[in-house]
Amino acid sequence: MKIVFIVHQGFDYLQDLSYSGLKKILGTNITEYPWRPPYHLPLKRYPKNLGFSWTPPHPRVRLKDADVVIVGAAKPDAFHTYLRIAAHIPAQAKAVFIDGGDRAEIGGDLVRLGAGELYHKAMAIRPFDYVFKREYLREHDHGAKVFPLPFSFNFTRLPRRVAAEKRYDVAFWASNNVPIRDQVLRLIVDKYDCAQNGTTLHQTFDPIKRKGVNYLKELQRCRIVLNFRGGGWDTMRYWETMAMGSFIISGEPRIRIPHQPIHEKHLIYCADNLEDLNERIQYYLTHEHQRERIAARGSRFIRAFHSDEQRARFIVTTIG
Repeated sequence: MKIVFIVHQGFDYLQDLSYSGLKKILGTNITEYPWRPPYHLPLKRYPKNLGFSWTPPHPRVRLKDADVVIVGAAKPDAFHTYLRIAAHIPAQAKAVFIDGGDRAEIGGDLVRLGAGELYHKAMAIRPFDYVFKREYLREHDHGAKVFPLPFSFNFTRLPRRVAAEKRYDVAFWASNNVPIRDQVLRLIVDKYDCAQNGTTLHQTFDPIKRKGVNYLKELQRCRIVLNFRGGGWDTMRYWETMAMGSFIISGEPRIRIPHQPIHEKHLIYCADNLEDLNERIQYYLTHEHQRERIAARGSRFIRAFHSDEQRARFIVTTIG
């Protein structure tokens, strides 16, 4: 299978993870278009380097030889590129859209960005044969050609394991610009060691301590990491925390997740109204063996089912 992968030139979590996984299994049989330097050169820090691999940009798959053309993001520049080349895509090639946007509607982030007409133009010129959707709500049915594709973790970005020392009890390093996050922070801000570790209402992020790979190491130093939705249900923190082997208490994502992590086996979900959040935190702070056993199972589970490579194999298998 030969793929031309149309990219947004900024960083996009799902685009970058999808490209990274596909590159691992297809090698030189996938080419991004236009050329995106951060995919081939170490120009960015985590998480903006999720798509990076030490691979040369050549040889490149030519459009006329492509079996599949993928639009990698719900971003205007990617759709402008698709519209420019759509007429030249081979008739037998499959057209695919990877929608990693926050909105539940297919292509909804284009509307949010003021470019909703681009999706309709694309469908009029060359409709997509398959769509892979991050925010595929459980109650929605988008039809037979739309598939869930949540975030994953690129294990080549995994830092060397730090010492087993746990420095922080409970951490939720997030802005409170979403109602559920604001509610969570107000419930915990004056408890545990939150004030000391930076879990506050109006957070600023230390550019050295909690940026790049140091952010992943800091997650690993937490006894309990909290996770709650942002603009969409799916968050990188959900996958990062388990991948790093840390224990997570999370709001349950109301999206379709194939091989979804299981409550009390891989992580802990709390009630939607947060009524049991502090009770669960207090319980698992004082039950270390149980907490660490769940965290270890979660880490193994993410590696087995939720790596960028596993997502890429799902894409390739689905489109045939």
